[in-house]
Amino acid sequence: MMKRNAIAFWGSAALFLAVVLLSTQLVRNEYWFFAGYVILQFIVLSVAWSILGGYAGYVNFGTSAFFGVGVYTAILLFKALGAPLLVQIAAAAAVGALLGFAVGLLTLRMQGIFFSIATIALTIVIETTVTNWRFLGGAAGIQIQRPPVTAPFPTYVQMLVFVQASLVVIAVAIARYIQNSWIGRGLQALRDDELAAECTGVPTLRLKMTACVISGALMCAAGAPAAMYLQYADPGSAFNLNYSVSVLAMALIGGTAHWIGPVIGAILLGVTQQLLAVTISSEVNVLVLGVMLVLFVVGAPEGIIGLFRRGRRAEAKP
Repeated sequence: MMKRNAIAFWGSAALFLAVVLLSTQLVRNEYWFFAGYVILQFIVLSVAWSILGGYAGYVNFGTSAFFGVGVYTAILLFKALGAPLLVQIAAAAAVGALLGFAVGLLTLRMQGIFFSIATIALTIVIETTVTNWRFLGGAAGIQIQRPPVTAPFPTYVQMLVFVQASLVVIAVAIARYIQNSWIGRGLQALRDDELAAECTGVPTLRLKMTACVISGALMCAAGAPAAMYLQYADPGSAFNLNYSVSVLAMALIGGTAHWIGPVIGAILLGVTQQLLAVTISSEVNVLVLGVMLVLFVVGAPEGIIGLFRRGRRAEAKP
């Protein structure tokens, strides 16, 4: 059964990437790629957040810190060495893993609100450091000149969409593996009762460190292409706390009990935000995000996945 599920997953992933690649050859309206990139980016961030915030139960408000570090790692490598995009993403993932390990050492012995506050402080510290780093543009920001696009993509943004789609596959594959492995079972045990998990021999600290490292690497990798996407970056936008709030809401609304939950939540809210930005105003996004989050926290704390499972249980009853 597990082997069959794995074959089905990788077959679906290959089909997804093939559709994205085909769309870059057939669709000529650039808006769809600009909007699609943002949605795919949020899927990666939401899935990455869920590895620590959902599986382990450690609510992380530091998404914007990891995202911003990914952005500026890519800028640093491009400006100093002219590194290609794939090298930028790989380096950002490595830096994110190291940052996640450091954050884990400093904060994972904290629990509850204290851990969440510490992750917010991390964002402020890193943003202040980058703001005073003149080589990276400082507070004024920095303009980025894109290199020539690589075949077979007609435009650079279309290439970025395919790259971000590949990151989605990688992030979901990792989250799926963790959920179905002993790591996921251990994280679930410490989320339910950390003290009881330790008493039964679950290596809770090692598992939390692993979740923090993987989550940080994926978040930084998702942020690395953002500078090329916008051709500009500044600390205020790269480290914007809206990333932390949006990603948390997407994961919770979709449901963190299963790897598909953050994907559903990111698609639902991402598409809604893009539609609102075009039809009404981007400022309405925050209002809609807040209303949906409150509704789901009060009415469906387990998210869309929880509603689906509740409906199946109701149908199964005679």
